Amino acid sequence: MEKLTIAIDAMGGDLGASAMVKGAAMAMEDFPFLEPVLFGDEKVLFEEAKKYGGMKIVHAPTVILPSESPTLAFRRKKDSSIVMGLKYVKEGNAAGFVSAGSTGALLTGATVIIGRKPGVERPALGTLLPTKKGHVLLLDCGANMDCKPTYLAQFAQLGTEYMQKCMKLDSPRVGLINVGTEDEKGNAAAKEAFALLNGTPGFVGNIEGREILSGEIDVAVCDGFTGNVLLKFTEGFAKTMMGMVKEELLATTISKLGALMAKGAFKRLRKRFDYREVGGAPFLGLNHLVIKAHGSSDALAIKNAIRQCVQYQ
Repeated sequence: MEKLTIAIDAMGGDLGASAMVKGAAMAMEDFPFLEPVLFGDEKVLFEEAKKYGGMKIVHAPTVILPSESPTLAFRRKKDSSIVMGLKYVKEGNAAGFVSAGSTGALLTGATVIIGRKPGVERPALGTLLPTKKGHVLLLDCGANMDCKPTYLAQFAQLGTEYMQKCMKLDSPRVGLINVGTEDEKGNAAAKEAFALLNGTPGFVGNIEGREILSGEIDVAVCDGFTGNVLLKFTEGFAKTMMGMVKEELLATTISKLGALMAKGAFKRLRKRFDYREVGGAPFLGLNHLVIKAHGSSDALAIKNAIRQCVQYQ
């Protein structure tokens, strides 16, 4: 396979450059054809990269912090790792960009520098959630708090394309998140979005929250406000439930023995809900792929964020 170049914001994550560089090195082990390009302070990155035999580094001396205004930071910090990395992709030097930095700055920069695909009104942030049968793509999950019905219809199309390319699904099933499954359910925006989606390829109709993780759909569409609440609830619920199960299993001697016997099953279940196994959330609707990794991403999460870029090609 031909060499595949992926640009990486090596300074934006909470765990620093060490996690970003190690994640890139792990991705190279999985994909020998991969050529990661690291953007950040060259002195810091050189020390980290030499641990793994060296990687290409582009000096980007400043970092956009999550506390900064995305628009102002984007304008003032032209030499930041986010801005320079996005420009590298825009100029055709890399096939995608991965960052664990400021979501707002990444969205602003990607929209302005990378640009939207023709006809796309708003890029959407999607995330893969585990289901009984694989994964479901939830979008939008935080980029667009208020959405017109036309945005939701476009999100469905963008999600379908992503699941076809990245997850290799021939005919992804799309559901519109609503308060009921009947055609007439929901607020005015939901009803209009339903009318736009009704009859389109893969659309199965309205779905309720309890159906999102059922495995019966592959793309779940909603506005960014609803999607972000659902995402954070799912993360919190999974963490709380695993903690409660562990507490109960350790409550008695008999349950401890059962826990020991089922240790492998619980380990596999925990892995399915581990965000690091997915790696990041794609910004869809742009001219090139941009992946937003969690701010606290470790090397495993970064490796899998890069893997998404590889699978999308």
